[in-house]
Amino acid sequence: MRTTTFIFILFAGLTMTSCVAKKKYISLQTQLDTANKDLGKCGESLNAALAKITTCEKEKENLRSELNTAKNALLLREEQIQDLRTQVADFKAQRDKQIDQVGNLTVLSQSANDNIKETLSQLERKDKYIHLLQAAKTKADSINLALAVNLKGVLKDGIDDRDVDVKVDKTVVFVNLSDKMLYQSGSATLTPRANEVLGKIARIIESRPDLEVMVEGYTDNNPIKNACIEDNWDLSVKRATSVVRALQTSFKINPNRLIAAGRGEYNTLAGNDTEAGRAMNRRTRIIILPKLDQFYDLLNPNNVPNK
Repeated sequence: MRTTTFIFILFAGLTMTSCVAKKKYISLQTQLDTANKDLGKCGESLNAALAKITTCEKEKENLRSELNTAKNALLLREEQIQDLRTQVADFKAQRDKQIDQVGNLTVLSQSANDNIKETLSQLERKDKYIHLLQAAKTKADSINLALAVNLKGVLKDGIDDRDVDVKVDKTVVFVNLSDKMLYQSGSATLTPRANEVLGKIARIIESRPDLEVMVEGYTDNNPIKNACIEDNWDLSVKRATSVVRALQTSFKINPNRLIAAGRGEYNTLAGNDTEAGRAMNRRTRIIILPKLDQFYDLLNPNNVPNK
């Protein structure tokens, strides 16, 4: 009997202990499930946070790229501004230089200056100014034409046409003379025939004391250098000077009306690759032109015909 009672009590105790352990297990399982749910939520929150961090990093990179682009654009704009400032400074310097050049222009003569001022004051009177220019051009053309006719008339006898060329060009008359007719070969010494030709030209020049005379020497491109001549520039100047000196000393032309100039091998009439072309380029040009004061007199409004 006692044994049976003991076994019953032991069984009851084990049963009660088992019930208590099961309750704890269920409670712990519930806590575990709750913890797992919380952990899952934390994982989701962590993933969301990581996604936001990634997005922020990308936005940060984009902003950094935009900042670099903006900095580069700013540097480029500053360089452009500096270039513009430099250009403005250059323009100002050019303007100041041009102003200085205009301010330093020399007035050719007081009468010419007065005539120009008076002419400019008449610009608003269009019809009269046009009439003025037409009259001046007609007068200049008539003078040049008459002068050219006279020159051709006195030079035609005994002179080969290939050695002499008389032309009217704009406001001047010029005579081209070949070098073989005027000079000894390779020098600036005049030939006897040169004095004959220059004497005829001098008669025309002497009859028109209101005109000036410029003598220009030209050569071909064959180089020359000797004890007396340095190069083609030197030869062209010496030849022009020889003609001017002859006009002054032999034919009594007022030296104040004479100008000597050398053009060297430049301003050619033909190519220097043939003998004919070189012969054409070896020449002396005598230019007969109005004095500047007389040219301005042609533009004087007071001299316009009343028509």
